[in-house]
Amino acid sequence: MPVIKSKPTNNARRRLSYLKFDGDKTKPEKSLTFGFHRTSGRNNAGQMVVAHKGGGAKRKYRIIDFSMTSYLGQKGKVETIEYDPNRSANIALISFEAGNKIYVLAPETLKKGQTIICDEKTPIRTGNRMMLKNIPVATEIHNIELTAGKGGQICRSAGSFATLLGVDGRFAQLRLVSGEVRKVPAENYASIGIVSNIDHSKVVLGKAGRKRHLGIKPTVLGKSKNPVDHPHGGGEGHSPIGLKYPKTPWGAPALGRKTSRRKNGSSKLILSGRKK
Repeated sequence: MPVIKSKPTNNARRRLSYLKFDGDKTKPEKSLTFGFHRTSGRNNAGQMVVAHKGGGAKRKYRIIDFSMTSYLGQKGKVETIEYDPNRSANIALISFEAGNKIYVLAPETLKKGQTIICDEKTPIRTGNRMMLKNIPVATEIHNIELTAGKGGQICRSAGSFATLLGVDGRFAQLRLVSGEVRKVPAENYASIGIVSNIDHSKVVLGKAGRKRHLGIKPTVLGKSKNPVDHPHGGGEGHSPIGLKYPKTPWGAPALGRKTSRRKNGSSKLILSGRKK
C-alpha cells in the first residue's frame, strides 16, 4: 500500500503520513469478532505492570486462525482483504465449501477471489500452507510454527518473513530478517509468502494524538521519577542517574545485556545470533 503524505496545513500535519488501504472496506465477520476490555497495563490487583499503556480507540478483536490444520486438504476462497486494528498486517477472510469461515494473515499479493489450501504438501503459491520439509529451499515463508500443532508463532507482523535455507533430517534451517539462523522441526507448518502491509514501518505518526489513539501513553525518563518508582529517580532536577550503568525499573542491567534466557529450551536450536 502506498504511503501518502498529508498537506502541511498546520504544524501537526507537517510530517504526518498514512497508508492508502487497497483492501475491502467492509464490516468484519460477526461470528469471528468479539469485544474485549483492555487492562491498560495493570494486573488483577490494579498495579501497573506495563508502562505507557492506556486509553486509545475502541477495537473489536478478530479471531485469527494461525494454524489452519483443522481444514487440511480443503480449498478456501479469499472473500475479502480487511484491515485489523489489533495487528500491523492485513487479514483475509477465507470461506470453505462446507460454509465455515476463518480469518488468516494476508500475505502480500494475495487477491480477492483466489483459493488457498493447507496440507502436508501443496503447490508453491502465495497463501498456501504446508510442512517445512516439503517447501523448496530459498522460499520466503511466514506464520511459522515453533511447536507442532500450536499454530504460527514467528514472522507474523507486517512485512516480516523467513528464508528456508535447507532441511537436514528432523530440522529445517531458517534465516530470519534479524539475521538469526535457527532450526525448526521439519514437520511444522508455514505459509508461503511475505506478510502484507510492507510499508507499515514507513508511516510517520506526526503528532501525539495519533499515538494516544493507539493506546500508547507518553514515555517518562527514569531520572524524572521518584526513587521509589525507578532506580534512576531522585536528585535535584535533571541530575545524572548516579549509577555505574543504567538499570530497568526492576534493577536489571538495561544496556548491552542479552535478554534471552540461556536455559530456554529453544536456545540450543539457534545456530547464529541476530545481527540487528
